Amino acid sequence: MQKIKKFIVTKSVGFYINTLSLWNPKKATLLAYTLFSNPRDGKLYKNQLPSVLQNAHSETITIGEHEFPVYKWDGDQTVTLLVHGWESNASRWEKLLPHLKKTGQTIIAIDAPAHGLASGNEFNVPQYAVFIDEVVMKYKPKNIIGHSLGGIASVYYQHHYKSDSIEKMVLLGAPSDFRILIENYVNMLGLNENLYKFLVETTKEKFNIDVDAFSGKLFLDSISLPGIIAHDIHDEVVAFSEGQKLASSWKTATFIETKGLGHSLHDDELYQKIVQFLRN
Repeated sequence: MQKIKKFIVTKSVGFYINTLSLWNPKKATLLAYTLFSNPRDGKLYKNQLPSVLQNAHSETITIGEHEFPVYKWDGDQTVTLLVHGWESNASRWEKLLPHLKKTGQTIIAIDAPAHGLASGNEFNVPQYAVFIDEVVMKYKPKNIIGHSLGGIASVYYQHHYKSDSIEKMVLLGAPSDFRILIENYVNMLGLNENLYKFLVETTKEKFNIDVDAFSGKLFLDSISLPGIIAHDIHDEVVAFSEGQKLASSWKTATFIETKGLGHSLHDDELYQKIVQFLRN
């Protein structure tokens, strides 16, 4: 019943935007982009933090008009950075943390733009990479683990910033191609062709990059770090084929195919493999 209700609401929104585009294209396209880039979930409040974040040391980093929190669980000098995905926040790592703590490493996690306690309303990968870079420069993490859009943000970061401190990378349920994200959004709402073209052009204008060049598969051509790519064959959020694309390009990574874990990929056996990889 919940899925049916969500489907009806989603298609109703799409119908409204398509109808609006007939008499006010500018307003319709602005609404389409706003819905595409503004997360509707994942925000947190300081007085209602999940317990896993309450138990961490935290600080707020400011970059220009943006600010975001860094959560830290103290360990040794080896640091692992956790980068969450769309409509989530740093608390999504709660199930992985007990496994990572067994390594004795220091663990840090951040909130993405417009997520958790981070400022802003709009999320985009280049701005997320700016957040990551600030943390990397300060904490010098050896390992980076990204889930979903946090995975492609990690790849984008390493490709563009080429950090010397990062030695290993783990991608969980990560997409490869930005065009696929736009197509999924357009199909979900049932938007017309003109609105699809607008979203493609807006992405090009905002980030000065062609959508087809915004690809994790292409970014990974320049990355030779050892890594892990884990993706579930029944992932209903990011298609399994996206993980295969990343694996086809990243020759120094191990591809782990899972079944029944969905997009979250919460699983003790998988987490133990990740811990073993980080220890070696």
